Amino acid sequence: MATTRSFGSLRPKRGRNRPEKSDAIVAEALRTRQSREEGYREQSLRIHPLVCARCGRHFARDNLHELTVHHKDHNHDNNPVDGSNWENLCIYCHDNEHARYHEHLAAGGTPATEEPPDAPATHSPFAELRDMLAKSKG
Repeated sequence: MATTRSFGSLRPKRGRNRPEKSDAIVAEALRTRQSREEGYREQSLRIHPLVCARCGRHFARDNLHELTVHHKDHNHDNNPVDGSNWENLCIYCHDNEHARYHEHLAAGGTPATEEPPDAPATHSPFAELRDMLAKSKG
């Protein structure tokens, strides 16, 4: 003889769907969203175009989870508000960049967070501009 189990009523129980509880859940979701938007990823996605800086792949909202924010100096604590230490990379280029960096370190290279030696600039892009302008006028 088979016994049947009772799972109770399928109707919601009284008192479980209180408006104040729903308001608290919505408020918490809004706070979480705001804190997430203050994070460097959301800031970078607002500042930079939704394009991989290496391969040029374009992203839309449906595949945005495949776009990552890369710290150029590999220091995740260096998050300037102007986004100068960030670049948006697709997950493939981001993995490649970190693999190259780890190979660089394994070969005895210096970490990117160390200050490079100060070397004077040797290239002057406008050195011959005056001559080129004079030729075009004359």
